[in-house]
Formats: sequence, C-alpha cells, structure tokens
Amino acid sequence: MMKADERERFDALLELVLGALPERLHALLAESPLIVEDYPSRELLEELEMDPETERSSLCGLHSGTPLTERSFQHSADMPETIHLFREGIIAQAGGWESWEDDQGTWWGGEDQVREEIRITLLHEIGHHFGLEEEELDELGYG
Repeated sequence: MMKADERERFDALLELVLGALPERLHALLAESPLIVEDYPSRELLEELEMDPETERSSLCGLHSGTPLTERSFQHSADMPETIHLFREGIIAQAGGWESWEDDQGTWWGGEDQVREEIRITLLHEIGHHFGLEEEELDELGYG
C-alpha cells in the first residue's frame, strides 16, 4: 500500500514532467483524461490476462480507446480514450525511491530515475494514442 507522502512525491514529479511537455501534447491530454492510480484494479489485470497477485506492480501505464490512426465516423459513439499511469509500477520499473547499484555496476532507483520512468511511460501511452505499436515505441526508446 502506497503511503500519502510517496503519492505526493510521485505526483510532484509528474507535474514536473507534464510541465516540460510540448504545448501540443497538453492539448491532447485535455482531450484524453490522464488518470493516475497507485496500481491497476484486479479486474483490469485479469482483463489483460495478468496475475493480480504477482503482476500488480508490473504495469506502468495503459492507453485505452481508439488510436487516431484507426478512427472513423464509426468510432464517434465510443467511450473517450484515457491514459492511465500506475504509480507502483513506475516506481518499481525505475528501481525504487532509493538509488542502488546492481551486480553489473548499473545504477537504479532514485528520484531522477522515477521522474524519467514517468516521462517514458507517459510518452509511451501518448504514442499509442497516435497509433504507434510496441515495436515502434521500443525503437524510439519508450518501450
């Protein structure tokens, strides 16, 4: 369970990331709500065929809705698209709040890593809005 001070720390970093985005992406986020939660719901994980017991912290973000490249008049009645960010998954992917060095000498964790993982995850999900596939996002460094 995430503590209130961790949530506030994360949200402050998210505000920094959002403030650094180009204005045209701010317009997109005005149309597509950004929902930030500690972790995905059990139902969502099951829908994604993920184990709610072991994979709760492995999901960093999710884009739901129809990408721009696939939209037509037939999609006008669809639910609006949303971008979800999951705090626990992003912090875990970054390596945690505290910096540490692995056996290969690579540094993980710390506030800078968490902020960078927020940026990567947000841009990854925005990429899905524009119709980019996982492979294309990996090539751009947003995998």
